[in-house]
Amino acid sequence: MRPVRTELTPEEMPKKWYNILPDLPEPLAPPLNPATKQPIKPSDLEPIFPKALITQEMSSERYIDIPDEVLQSYMHINRPSPLQRAIRLEEALKTPAKIYFKREDLSPAGSHKTNTALAQVYYNMKEGVTKLTTETGAGQWGTALAMATNYFGLECEVFMVRASYDQKPYRREMIRLFGADVHPSPSNLTEFGKKLLGQDPNHPGSLGIAISEALETCVKDGKAKYSLGSVLNHVMLHQTIIGQEAILQFQKLGEKPDYLIGCVGGGSNFAGFTFPFIAQKLKGKMDTEFIAVEPTVVPTLTNGKFEYDFGDTAGMTPLLLMYTLGHDFVPSPIHAGGLRYHGAAPTVSALVKSKVVKPVAYQQKEVFDAAAMFARAEGIIPAPEASHAIKAAIDLALEAKKNNEEKVIAFNLSGHGLMDLGGYQQYLDGKMT
Repeated sequence: MRPVRTELTPEEMPKKWYNILPDLPEPLAPPLNPATKQPIKPSDLEPIFPKALITQEMSSERYIDIPDEVLQSYMHINRPSPLQRAIRLEEALKTPAKIYFKREDLSPAGSHKTNTALAQVYYNMKEGVTKLTTETGAGQWGTALAMATNYFGLECEVFMVRASYDQKPYRREMIRLFGADVHPSPSNLTEFGKKLLGQDPNHPGSLGIAISEALETCVKDGKAKYSLGSVLNHVMLHQTIIGQEAILQFQKLGEKPDYLIGCVGGGSNFAGFTFPFIAQKLKGKMDTEFIAVEPTVVPTLTNGKFEYDFGDTAGMTPLLLMYTLGHDFVPSPIHAGGLRYHGAAPTVSALVKSKVVKPVAYQQKEVFDAAAMFARAEGIIPAPEASHAIKAAIDLALEAKKNNEEKVIAFNLSGHGLMDLGGYQQYLDGKMT
């Protein structure tokens, strides 16, 4: 029998997170205070984040220990996750390339988001925080944080982008089942939400708007803290458990990937999968190419501006130097709700700017074409977000076929699509453009 999965034992699971900041080609530009335009001080962030996460956000340490309690919680969510060979997809494509994918879809919450949700909730719990507020796009992050707050005994309030709230009713019910409150955003619960609904009662919402509502709720509460699912350095840090596991798995296989691929909204699953490998490339230890994939209707990395901008729509967050479409950008309500964000993580943006990472964009219909091929070949229904990475992997495999090259291609299957069947129904009925 041909082995399909490369596994790690719990004892082999990495015990540290990798911080890319010391290894970036150029130092990362600091976040700015929106009022003074001066670099933000750690104390400026204390009203919304616990001190431990602020320290991680600004840390220059290359590796940061993962607490034992977080490692234990990782095992509860099926870490280490397998690296799987897409043998049947290779056969369907008739390509000499080898295609691998990292199984982040096996988390009980359905995506990679639990890797940082559990860490963030743990640090908040240790500092006595009893409630967290957050945003969510397609619902993967809201689900993960709801599960993590339930795990560590905190309350959770989630503002879910209205387009996804309507498109993905069972995702919002998962959030409720884990004990969190979930509201469509924009909502009538915040001043900013009321303002937007007054302008457009059918506003589809955006991640930037949901962030603003979650922040406003946090600040008004006084006792709550805010939790972010992507973009910031400490979130990227927690996700690197993915790439560190993948490095060990490729070592077991005796192979080095020629291409590593991830979808990008804010950038957390891409960063988690690729950053440990990028560290090796920057040290001259591998020649891997890194490909960040986004929707054509949200072309942040492929057509955005590299400049300071707010992470939210209301302008409450620090200013971040990143690729952005503008914080007031409202994307089309595509089914890849997790990719409907106006900006990209400063670390990912810096690597695109320095040409270490190559961005590409695809249209929704061709992404679902790729998702359907993958589902029929491998028996796994991928999330629309992760299907962007699948499309890029298929294109590279066909290019390898054309050139008769035995390339090694790997992508991050960042989540499953079992809560996205409404989108698949639209696709199968021929109603998707």
